[in-house]
Amino acid sequence: MVFRLDEARRNSPPCTEEFQDSLVSALKTLLFFTILMVTLPIGLYFASKAYIFEGELCDMSSSDSYFYAAIVAVLAVHVVLALFVYVAWNEGTPKEKGKHE
Repeated sequence: MVFRLDEARRNSPPCTEEFQDSLVSALKTLLFFTILMVTLPIGLYFASKAYIFEGELCDMSSSDSYFYAAIVAVLAVHVVLALFVYVAWNEGTPKEKGKHE
């Protein structure tokens, strides 16, 4: 039995332009938050360690600065996750224009 592409197209549900736009939008959102999840906590960890905790502001020891910089990174992860959940939750809802009467 040979599987043909035209048979697969005939049996598959129609793919509308609205569905494709929705899929592209979801993938863009996922990619944005993936990049943000990788870069923001790491960047904040090293920046807060070097400039805030070991810098002129706090002047902590190296071991203390590791601890507090890790807390900043964990907080950044939680903020990014919360933003992703918020955006993903509201992504499928239609935007209302005008007032209800």
